Amino acid sequence: MFFLNIVKAVVLGVIEGITEWLPISSTGHLILANEFIKMDASEEFMTMFNVVIQLGAILAVVVLYFTKLNPFAPSKNATEKKDTWSLWFKVIVAIIPSAIIGLPLDDWLDDHFHKFLPVAIMLIVYGIAFILVEKRNKGKTPKITNLTDITYQFALIVGMFQVLSLIPGTSRSGATILGAILIGGSRFVATEFSFFLGIPTMFGASLLKVVKFLLEGNSFDFSSTFILLVGTVISFVVSILAIKFLMNYLKKNDFTAFGWYRIVLGAILIVYWLIAL
Repeated sequence: MFFLNIVKAVVLGVIEGITEWLPISSTGHLILANEFIKMDASEEFMTMFNVVIQLGAILAVVVLYFTKLNPFAPSKNATEKKDTWSLWFKVIVAIIPSAIIGLPLDDWLDDHFHKFLPVAIMLIVYGIAFILVEKRNKGKTPKITNLTDITYQFALIVGMFQVLSLIPGTSRSGATILGAILIGGSRFVATEFSFFLGIPTMFGASLLKVVKFLLEGNSFDFSSTFILLVGTVISFVVSILAIKFLMNYLKKNDFTAFGWYRIVLGAILIVYWLIAL
């Protein structure tokens, strides 16, 4: 059973690594995967596992963008270091709405929305949103085409869009990218800022889940720790590939295909849910 759990952790790590950075909802896909891939673990552990393996995805961003995110990089001049600090301050501003709203609602959201049907509905809703936004912006020139062009107002508005992702199936990257594009950001700026915004957001969410897991009287034995580590490492490796794929994809394409993917998957899941009733 332990070996089988490791295999399942690998599969879930792959799903997390692919879906965290593509705008198709990692949490939603993990919840759906758990319907079919039943790991031999408590519900409390799986809730924590689904969030904590996002740490691997976060580390992938840190590794790939280390120089861009490092204000102490020797290769940067004074202006570039100042711009890097400014970017981090804007990221901090952007996470405030989620911290204020998400922390008190965490348990309530787990109880009411970490379920099959809400995920399917959100997949469809935001799939339609992506298609409509891309049609609306076709032929338009974005106002913000560089990270240094981002204002504190822009960051705060994008942070408000991130609040929408508290509902599983929405996609944190999807909500923030949509928000950034709607207020004038280019696809590249929207995507990269979404990546950076995910660093403190998911670190905080992972820490919260671990603390709650321990406060509820649970503990980590060798088996659970190893399974969590496997899922996190796989998530890290796959995330690097997914991020590189997405940034290359956006050089010639928009997000419409992801919108259709969400709609088709959501429709299939609703049909499955109706049959299973």
